[in-house]
Amino acid sequence: MAASSFSWSRRSMKVRSWQRFSTQIREQRARLYIIWRCTVMLLCWNE
Repeated sequence: MAASSFSWSRRSMKVRSWQRFSTQIREQRARLYIIWRCTVMLLCWNE
């Protein structure tokens, strides 16, 4: 019984860390997109 609950808690920890990892990736992509759009706007504005 204890072994199965231990493996379940490890699995839920993996899922939780994966969710945190995917959230960080999403935030990083959003930041890069904003920087990219600002750069494009500045380049187009100067022309």
